[in-house]
Amino acid sequence: MEVLLATMIGTLYAAGIYLMLKRSLVKLIIGVILLGNGANLLIFLLGRIAKGSPPVIPDNSKIFLEAYTDPLPQALILTAIVISFGLQAFAIVLVKRVFQVVKTDDIDEMNTTDAQV
Repeated sequence: MEVLLATMIGTLYAAGIYLMLKRSLVKLIIGVILLGNGANLLIFLLGRIAKGSPPVIPDNSKIFLEAYTDPLPQALILTAIVISFGLQAFAIVLVKRVFQVVKTDDIDEMNTTDAQV
């Protein structure tokens, strides 16, 4: 399971960085989304994967006796998902407005000043 997740993380990072290097704003946003999902999976993988063992200490013991899943990375991922969703929604609306004004989504064409237009 860890090897599959590590491969998926590498694929998401590679695809995200590849799309971020393109000249289109839409591909840039999709690349940022993929990179964020890869980071979330990485944090999830670092929290260890253990099936069926909740992170609760029984009343009769003071320490954990078996492997457990750490709840902190899961809470961090939930927070990151909410924040990244807000950022992605803002970026999509911003790209739509830029396209309406400039009539292109090519980053190099947007780099001109008003005097050159």
